[in-house]
Amino acid sequence: MEPRPFTDHSFQAYLREGKLMGSRCLACQAVFVPPRALCPQCDQSNMEWELMEGRGKLVAFTCIAIGTPAMLKLGYGRENPYCTGVVELEEKARVVARIEGVDTRNPGTISVGMPLQVDFLQEDSGSGSRTVLAFKPLHAG
Repeated sequence: MEPRPFTDHSFQAYLREGKLMGSRCLACQAVFVPPRALCPQCDQSNMEWELMEGRGKLVAFTCIAIGTPAMLKLGYGRENPYCTGVVELEEKARVVARIEGVDTRNPGTISVGMPLQVDFLQEDSGSGSRTVLAFKPLHAG
């Protein structure tokens, strides 16, 4: 794998390539998504990129009915809330992402612990397209 710095720019570039990448600390084996250049657990900087499998479980979520202007432009709002959650990956790293494929108008149907798989959303940002990290229920279409 080509060397890339552990930056948000590199993380976004991997998302555009359809890869969920994190960084692993070679000293203590902790994994971080998005990646970190310095391990906050052992303060070492000997990190390497690691491809995540893209599966995990929902550990926390919220449905947002009053979103940012960018989310309003995408059609989200009071009548169409969106869901954001914390996903614990099988590699044990936790990442915040949009949760798709769930009934945000009926959040009681969304459950902590539900298995999820990664999804890469392509959205128009106004100045071009961008890739957004999201997860959807495992086995959803």
